[in-house]
Amino acid sequence: MTALEAIATALQSSRNLLTWYLSDLSDTDLLVRPVPQANHIAWQVGHLIVTEVSLADYLPAANYPALPEGFAAQHDKEMAAQEPATGFWGREAYVGLFQQVREATLRGLAGLSEADLDRPIEGPLAQLAPTLGKLLLLESDHTLMHAGQFSVVRRKLGKPVLF
Repeated sequence: MTALEAIATALQSSRNLLTWYLSDLSDTDLLVRPVPQANHIAWQVGHLIVTEVSLADYLPAANYPALPEGFAAQHDKEMAAQEPATGFWGREAYVGLFQQVREATLRGLAGLSEADLDRPIEGPLAQLAPTLGKLLLLESDHTLMHAGQFSVVRRKLGKPVLF
């Protein structure tokens, strides 16, 4: 397995886990907070979408879909604690857009060479991921970190333990 294949597998696996955790949740379930002040799932999925689209600077071949007007603002840090939580989408819409964005990332990855993975990253992300390969793995980890938070909401709602 090449490094490109390993990164693609990580991105596919984290996508699959996230969509599995969302598969039996209702639109109102997405707005449940595990504890006061914690982020609800709708905000978190939107946040994941916005951050992944920001990879466009590093993956020009990805050709990310344009985010709907106001989407990034709805999912910025200030909106995370909004009560009541209004203006958020339903599960199917979030999953659909997340899938489109992740497919774009995978297309962008497919256009890279192994050597591209060692390309340095500049800016604030360089502290966490100094190379493009590490940045792409961080995107997968970011998805898994949030999916782990969904597990707590699932327990609160009495949903089956999936993993």
